[in-house]
Amino acid sequence: MAEEAYKQLIETMAKRGGMYPGVDIPEFYELVQELFSPEEAAISNSLPRGFNTASAIAEAVGKSEEEISPLLEEMANKGICMSGRKGDVAVYAGPPFVPGIFEYQFMRGTNTEKDRALARLIHEYKVAFDRNRTLREDAFPSMRVITVDRTIKAENQIHTYDQVKSYIESYEPLAVSTCYCRHQARLIDEESHCGNPDDVCLQFGRGAQFVIDRGMGRKINKEEAVGILDRSEEAGLVHCTNNRQEIDFLCNCCSCHCVILKNALAHPKPGLVVNSGFRPLWDTELCTACETCIDRCPMDALSMGDDDTPLVNLERCIGCGVCASGCPSEAIVMEERVGIPVPPMDHKALKEAVKASIAR
Repeated sequence: MAEEAYKQLIETMAKRGGMYPGVDIPEFYELVQELFSPEEAAISNSLPRGFNTASAIAEAVGKSEEEISPLLEEMANKGICMSGRKGDVAVYAGPPFVPGIFEYQFMRGTNTEKDRALARLIHEYKVAFDRNRTLREDAFPSMRVITVDRTIKAENQIHTYDQVKSYIESYEPLAVSTCYCRHQARLIDEESHCGNPDDVCLQFGRGAQFVIDRGMGRKINKEEAVGILDRSEEAGLVHCTNNRQEIDFLCNCCSCHCVILKNALAHPKPGLVVNSGFRPLWDTELCTACETCIDRCPMDALSMGDDDTPLVNLERCIGCGVCASGCPSEAIVMEERVGIPVPPMDHKALKEAVKASIAR
C-alpha cells in the first residue's frame, strides 16, 4: 500500500507541474520517502485541485474531519502542503515541487541532519531530472525576470508588472526568508557558498502569510522590503518570479546556485527562457569602458566592442538590469525589448500558455 501511494505520487506531482514535476526514476522514490510518510503521500494524492477545507479533503480522502485536520496541519508545518484561510476557515492545497515543496524545506535556514539529507536527495533528483530534460526554444517561459526599474529609460512605458516596488506597495502581508538555493548548496558543501546575502527571498500576500504562520520566514514592513531590494541589487542579484502578473514570491538570484538562472544557463539561449522584456542601452559619451557591466552580467551576455562600448548578445541577455544598476558612470539604461510576450495575468492563464506551447 505504501509503495502504491509513492508510485501514484509521480502522477500527482506531474499534474501539479512546475519546474521539476514528478517522473518515474529511482531518485524520485528516494526523495519522496524522505519527504512524505505513506499516509501523507496518500493524502497528497487525494487533495482536490486548489484550496479546500479540511471537511472537503476528508470526504475526498475517506477520513473524518477530526482525523484529517491534524494531519493536514502537520503536512503544512513540513512544507508538503500549503495552508491559508478563507474567512475564518482553514484551507489547504497541494503545491508542486518547484516553486513550492523544495523551497519550503530550507526557507527556515536550519542546519540539521534531516536538512542535509534532504538537500542531497533534492539535488540528486534535480540532476537526474535534468539529464532527461528536453530544452525547447518555443516553450512558453514559466519564469521571468523583473528588471531594476530605476534604470528604465524615461520615455518607456513602465507597466505595473515591470516594477518590483509596485508589488511591495500592493500586497499585504510581506515576508522574507532564507534563499532556498544558496542554503541548499551550503547544506551539501559549506565551502560552495558564493558569499551573496541569504535573507533576501520575498513572499507576498497569501504566500507570505503561509511562511509567517509556519515559521518559514518573518513578517516585514514595506520599508524593510525596499531595503532588501536595494541590498540585492547592490550584490548583483537578479529579481526572479513566476511569469505572470499576479505573483506570490520574488527570489533574488545568483547564477551560481539559483535554480531559475541555472536552468536558463543550461539553455543555449538563456534570453528565451527567462526575460524581463527590457534590454540595456549604453550612452557612449558617459561610458568609460571600465567593463564593470561585463563582470556583473550573470548570463555572460556582454563583451567589449571595437569602439570601447559593450555589445549585448540578445540571445543570452535576460534584461535583469544588473549591468545598469552597477554602472559607476550611470551610462546604461534599460529600454523595452521587442518580441517578449506580456506575462499572463494569473496562474491559470500561465498554465494555459505553457500547455499551448507544448501542444505546438
